[in-house]
Amino acid sequence: MENKSYGHFSTFYDTLMSDVNYKDVSNRIDDLIIQYGKKRGTLLDLACGTGSVCEEMSQKGYDVIGADFSQEMLSVALDKKFDSGLPIQYVWQDMRKLDMYGTIDAIICTFDSLNHLENAEDIKTTFKRVSLFTELDGLFIFDVNTIYKHSKVLANNTFVYDCDNVYCVWQNYLNNDNSVDIQLDFFEKENDTYNRYTENFAEICLSEEEIEEMLKDCGFSVVAKFGGYTTDEVTNETERIVYVARKAS
Repeated sequence: MENKSYGHFSTFYDTLMSDVNYKDVSNRIDDLIIQYGKKRGTLLDLACGTGSVCEEMSQKGYDVIGADFSQEMLSVALDKKFDSGLPIQYVWQDMRKLDMYGTIDAIICTFDSLNHLENAEDIKTTFKRVSLFTELDGLFIFDVNTIYKHSKVLANNTFVYDCDNVYCVWQNYLNNDNSVDIQLDFFEKENDTYNRYTENFAEICLSEEEIEEMLKDCGFSVVAKFGGYTTDEVTNETERIVYVARKAS
């Protein structure tokens, strides 16, 4: 998530993502890197959030850098790093202005972070920056939510999360271009009262053809794509596509 701070969201992010198996996701990313890249080298986690994937990939032996535009998210990630003692480097950066000291063997961007950019031009700008700092023949592995997920799953639906320390109401508003405006209302219990916090953001949505054309324009070739962090093929009802793109040599 890149274009705002997500102050309150960062506090509850890990709670709301508690059903995500980060180990399985990281194992799949590792498998893809070994299959298509053959090397556990430097790895940049773009829009790393609270650092859960960074922690897993560092444990596998990657030299991990985590980048995010939310200082609040990075603060949580740094707490995890302090607890684990893993040698992860975190940097505060907007993915659209990515600036590394050198090239990276593999760059990843997970959990529909690219959908949270403001428009298609922002995504292409990000692809250009990623290309600039990807090693020749290096990999760019990322996921995006699909038009199907936006129009049929998120749509104009409301979801409720009743967790131990927070109650969250997630409201979606589908636009004509398949973008979704999202409002999160958090109710955090404190003694006998609840404190309410609200976050508003949006997800844009592009077709597979648009994404692949942008990748090609930015020096990448798509070597594989899957339905989520699985070995499943992409179908008309795939909700999340994982792309494996290689920087052209």
